[in-house]
Amino acid sequence: MGRRGGPQRRPSRGRWTPFGLLSPGVIWLTLFFLVPLASLARMSLSSKQSRFDFEPSFNWDWSNYGDVFSEYGTQLSRSFGFAAAATVLCLLIGYPMAYWVAMHAGRWRNLLIGLVVVPFLTSFLLRTISWTVLLADSSMVVRAVRAMGLLRVLRAVGLVEGDRLLDTPLAVIGGLTYNFLPFMILPIYVSLEKIDLRLLDAAADLYASTGSTFRRVVLPLSLPGVFAGSLLSFIPASGDFVNAAFLGGTGNRMIGNVVQDRFLVQLDYPGAAAISLLLMAIITSAVLVYAKLLGTEELA
Repeated sequence: MGRRGGPQRRPSRGRWTPFGLLSPGVIWLTLFFLVPLASLARMSLSSKQSRFDFEPSFNWDWSNYGDVFSEYGTQLSRSFGFAAAATVLCLLIGYPMAYWVAMHAGRWRNLLIGLVVVPFLTSFLLRTISWTVLLADSSMVVRAVRAMGLLRVLRAVGLVEGDRLLDTPLAVIGGLTYNFLPFMILPIYVSLEKIDLRLLDAAADLYASTGSTFRRVVLPLSLPGVFAGSLLSFIPASGDFVNAAFLGGTGNRMIGNVVQDRFLVQLDYPGAAAISLLLMAIITSAVLVYAKLLGTEELA
């Protein structure tokens, strides 16, 4: 008990309460992230005597990392290119949708957001396979694109090859955009929905135009959502292998397909581990640079 009229001291056992609340998360991350990450790092520095050597020996073999760029540099750059293109498309499509729902949907807001989440009720694999039907050579979509003469334009920019849409870079980017679009819409919607509409009224009272209000008020306040949506779209798209396998064919393999092949077909665990860790390092560095450029640490 403290003195009468003065502040009372918190019981000493209360000092350990925050650590107790953190302990489940720390234990979970340690067991299911740090320990597997350390095991993956050890495996990446190991070597195998043969394909059927299921217990590679740890001998600080750094050549596994050098082989990534020399053998799979094309797939690595293609993965980041496809993921970046899909992220930009998600932003261009998702931001207007999120803006309209947050600002103008009214009582239909919850229903429309629910429709955005509906695709998650279907398997990611099934959603991707359905695109093979839409982009099949005899589908209505392909016939319409041919009739409008868009295939010539797409061929000119290198997004399609021949007279097909399936097994092309465009198909992979389209599949990535479709599958990860909800991850862009939802964070942006949350940021826009939190904006105090009185700020927009104040901007109008100061004779700001609609465009100026958007650039100076709405866009800056929604940048945290743009940042989160970009990460949620770009990171999984970079390591995705399902869309490239079903929509891209053998000529548009991404680094995720290489990791899958190394792990499950070639049984090259050290090589697959090195590719995975290098991919994680590159993505982490890119995220840090992106956060610095966007200035999200000042918006939080």
